[in-house]
Amino acid sequence: MSDRRIKEFCGLFGVFGTPDAAALAYSGLYAQQHRGQESAGICVSDGQRLNIETGMGLVTEAFDRTRLQQLRGHAAIGHVRYSTTGSCVDCNAQPFLIQYARGQVAVAHNGNLVNAAELREDYERRGAIFRTSSDTEVILHMLADPRHSDTEDPLASVLRTIRGAFCLVFIFPDRIEAVRDRHGLRPLCIGRLPGGQHVVVSETCALDIVDGTYVRDVEPGEIVTLSEGGLASRRFVTAGDVKPAHCIFEHVYFADPSSSVFGQNVHMFRVATGRQLALESPAEADLVVAVPNCARCAAQGYAEQSGIPHGRGFTVNHYAGRSFIRPSQAQRDMTVKMKLNVIKESVRGKRLVVIEDSVVRGTTTRGKMGALRRAGAAEIHLRVASPPIRHACYFGIDFPDRKELVATGRSVEEIREFLGVDSLRYLSLEGMLKCTKEAAGNYCTACFSGQMPMEVAAPVSKLALER
Repeated sequence: MSDRRIKEFCGLFGVFGTPDAAALAYSGLYAQQHRGQESAGICVSDGQRLNIETGMGLVTEAFDRTRLQQLRGHAAIGHVRYSTTGSCVDCNAQPFLIQYARGQVAVAHNGNLVNAAELREDYERRGAIFRTSSDTEVILHMLADPRHSDTEDPLASVLRTIRGAFCLVFIFPDRIEAVRDRHGLRPLCIGRLPGGQHVVVSETCALDIVDGTYVRDVEPGEIVTLSEGGLASRRFVTAGDVKPAHCIFEHVYFADPSSSVFGQNVHMFRVATGRQLALESPAEADLVVAVPNCARCAAQGYAEQSGIPHGRGFTVNHYAGRSFIRPSQAQRDMTVKMKLNVIKESVRGKRLVVIEDSVVRGTTTRGKMGALRRAGAAEIHLRVASPPIRHACYFGIDFPDRKELVATGRSVEEIREFLGVDSLRYLSLEGMLKCTKEAAGNYCTACFSGQMPMEVAAPVSKLALER
């Protein structure tokens, strides 16, 4: 994906019943580093007390041997995080740990609450003090609120009140509770370690690194408990209130190609979109090249379907970081220049089909296409393995303001002129959904179609986009 200030909103890990819980959480977070690069945290339980360590930066920067050794316990939860611009500060690093009337609890969150601002305003009016700018903290205030804590199932009571996209992992001294919202917008699954202990992870790639095996997904509207009694499950909504709306962008861009999310391998989905793109938008060309890294799978599919050779047009500097996390356009442009370099001898004189997974602003995409021109490409036919992004997202993707999206108010021809390519085609929404394993109606396509799975009051506070 090009030109993004969007952030993948976080990766989660939880494990119960093993003496090396902190080390396993470290490994599980490392495997999901692509989901968050701004901070990391681990909270452990020894059965009596919770102990937490958080830090800024990558997992390897947030933790060293000494900090990990301080985290002794048989249960742990962990979190890797992205924030929106301006909220990358220590106090927002998760998990969040509090002491309240019922004891200690810590929580890690992936997603966005669309009613966080109104809930926070209500608590602040009643004297509550917030120490972070994250919507996640609202959940802890609610859990401590007698209106919820005095009910038969306090956690279920809270979950029925919050709205939006949320996968949550709570740790109490005696248990872990893992939750997925009623729409299942973000992925969360259960695995089993060789010793029989259960783990919960955002992506199955984390199971691979801890030698775990996939058991099943946490179902939309479900609370899964990991404790000395094993694994237990309950619902916080009725079956009739469960309306699946899996975020299609997990498949398009977010998730690791080795992962299976929403019951489907990510790599195979992306290859299928490339094949479908070749069927819908063929081109006469000499070489298919991907804009690395996420478009590589789709480029493979396009080449297989079209019969056009698949080659490399760019080389990647893996130490340059990801361009979309930079706060200014100038910094993003410089990061792209440092990260991607054109292989001139590969593209000179060639008619190229260039594959992108998606385009947001279009500014750095235009820069990449210009670099291919300067390297001597004869023709550039840009093919995007997803539809035009024309709408904001309130459920965990921090797209820029709608007016900054290149597809807003522009026709495909006008976008082509802006990007400076010879032809431009996007995968159709119908074509993209053909590549999914579940029924098309089980996916959220709001950023493409504008059709949201739930009502969202406008404007949504920036608080609801901070993690």
